[in-house]
Amino acid sequence: MTTNVIMLNGGSSSGKSGIARCLQAVLPDPWLALGTDTLVQAMPAAMRASNAGIEFAPDGQVLVGPEFRALEAAWIEGVAAMARAGARVIVDEVFLGGTQSRNRWQKALGGLRVLWVGVRCDSAVAAGREVARGDRVIGMAAAQAEVVHRGMVYDLEVDTTRTESLECARTIAAQVG
Repeated sequence: MTTNVIMLNGGSSSGKSGIARCLQAVLPDPWLALGTDTLVQAMPAAMRASNAGIEFAPDGQVLVGPEFRALEAAWIEGVAAMARAGARVIVDEVFLGGTQSRNRWQKALGGLRVLWVGVRCDSAVAAGREVARGDRVIGMAAAQAEVVHRGMVYDLEVDTTRTESLECARTIAAQVG
């Protein structure tokens, strides 16, 4: 059975985006790479600092409101529609809501072959990457490192603490049908 979607779930600065780019390079067919950052960047700036949209608290917590959830639901359905239309999609996600987040995706992706991948990284290493990036609220990586994996069951897990993105991508690609 052909894999339609590769779902990468991990905390901020865990290495998901790097893995997604490497997957695009090593997989034989073209794959789109989309992520939660894609959604947030597509939203009006006013929604990125609103309790109805999405807020990034000074301690690294991410708070989402009803307007964000409505746009997120439409976006998830849109990604699923692209996969159903024949696009192969790598999704770079952060399941802040744990199994509820996964359930939203699972419902939308029903009938599609999804490879669920947990992307782990030691919180201290992710925090160091966060500082080096300079585009994240300090504390997000530590706050998200474990919470996004609570209650999750994956087809495969990779750990970027000491493993490069390309090696992780090759491990994932070996599981893609």
